[in-house]
Amino acid sequence: MKTALITGITGQDGSYLAEYLSKQGYKVYGIVRRSSTLNFERISHLMDEVELINADLLDQNSLMNALSVSKPDEIYNLAAQSFVPTSWGQPVLTGEFTALGVTRMLEAMKLVCPDSKFYQASSSEMFGKVQAVPQTEETPFYPRSPYGIAKLYGHWITINYRESYDLFACSGILFNHESPRRGLEFVTRKITYNVSRIKKGEIDSFDIGNLEAKRDWGFAGDYVKAMHLMLQQENPDDYVVSTGETHKVREFCELAFKAADIDLHWDGKGLDEVGIDKKTGKKVLYVNEKFYRPAEVDLLIGDPKKASTKLGWKPDCTFESLVEMMVKKDLER
Repeated sequence: MKTALITGITGQDGSYLAEYLSKQGYKVYGIVRRSSTLNFERISHLMDEVELINADLLDQNSLMNALSVSKPDEIYNLAAQSFVPTSWGQPVLTGEFTALGVTRMLEAMKLVCPDSKFYQASSSEMFGKVQAVPQTEETPFYPRSPYGIAKLYGHWITINYRESYDLFACSGILFNHESPRRGLEFVTRKITYNVSRIKKGEIDSFDIGNLEAKRDWGFAGDYVKAMHLMLQQENPDDYVVSTGETHKVREFCELAFKAADIDLHWDGKGLDEVGIDKKTGKKVLYVNEKFYRPAEVDLLIGDPKKASTKLGWKPDCTFESLVEMMVKKDLER
């Protein structure tokens, strides 16, 4: 039986990965921060299958203890301060968790279990102001947020430890991946959740930011399989994980309302834009300037050719199916 240790196991990706590895026959350990209030909602159905260890990315001794207890064959470092808008309000904390936390984890691995295999959750936000379209493993980085910068540090320190200490350390440069388990603060879940509330008559409308931003959206349940495949290879390497398609936030909104049987009509442009229900004439969606980023990332679209060729990975869930899945789940809630 292989053993895996997951940081961020209570998050979206961590829960899907724990689920997937458990089905593959792994003994799964998860790191959780000690807190007076714990949220195990995403892994509540797995509590009999995973073992949780108290540790903190800010405390290297606790990470070393977690590695000593779990003795992992594979380490998946998914924990981070991962909400981009928060990284402007808390840039130092973002750096501590999302950048230096990776170093502490790698250093703990080097000292306790150097023969383990390590996965680092890198991000398409590292590309930021994109220097090439589509983005590949060779595209230069130009992050546009404290989060993207912190992720870039984590990405490069992973490469540095791999090359300096001969560790099996990989980075997956994952483009946007969503699911019904996505937090409400993220734009995709904000859309599907509020669309379902409008459909149920709980609210009349909600506000949104930049409708023209383009993202490469996939399903988180597909993407965790790519993480696992990276650690099954003979040699460590870095991979872009994406669908190869890009869609505007506007398209996500339209599909979400359609899934709830609400037909949108757009009125106005830019910050004056309003989404109107064609059937009732009610205004259901407003563009609000306060949700614009200080430095916007306008376009992200990845090229997953390397992951497809070397890992044999491809996404199964389409963009349309993803949006419909998320709306359906929120309507059920």
